[in-house]
Amino acid sequence: MLLFLDVDGPLIPFGGRPYPRYAGPSAAGAGHPLLHRVDPALGHRLAALACELVWATTWTDEANAVLAPWLGLPALPVVAWPEEDEPSGPLHWKTRPLLAWAAGRPFIWLDDEITAPDRAWVAGHHPGPALLHRVDPRHGLTAADFGALEEWLAVRGR
Repeated sequence: MLLFLDVDGPLIPFGGRPYPRYAGPSAAGAGHPLLHRVDPALGHRLAALACELVWATTWTDEANAVLAPWLGLPALPVVAWPEEDEPSGPLHWKTRPLLAWAAGRPFIWLDDEITAPDRAWVAGHHPGPALLHRVDPRHGLTAADFGALEEWLAVRGR
């Protein structure tokens, strides 16, 4: 089972105040202005889901350089985004590339920009199970989000 993980919104909350302030490994991401908003405990919670974690973010390789050490995660695969100039209509620009990356495998996508057109398109174009879970960017990943993920995985025997 793949788990596509966005950074801005799911891991770094924005749009709500006050922002949390966490302390992480001192050397990891030193000087990054938003890293203190990322709860380092999320790494353990994500790893416990027994999914193959994949960065699905515009941070690309910076996610491994800055966020993975902060979260206590190993380097993760990174989705390479195509350089497209055409808008994808009502679909999020990540939707088609993530389905291509999944190549029919079951997956979870955690993002703060998922909408109904993305869910409908995936349902009609992806042969395997898929959970497109929208995370509230004001709070980032919460215990309720993890509960929904764990419930969905339990139904699939994970």
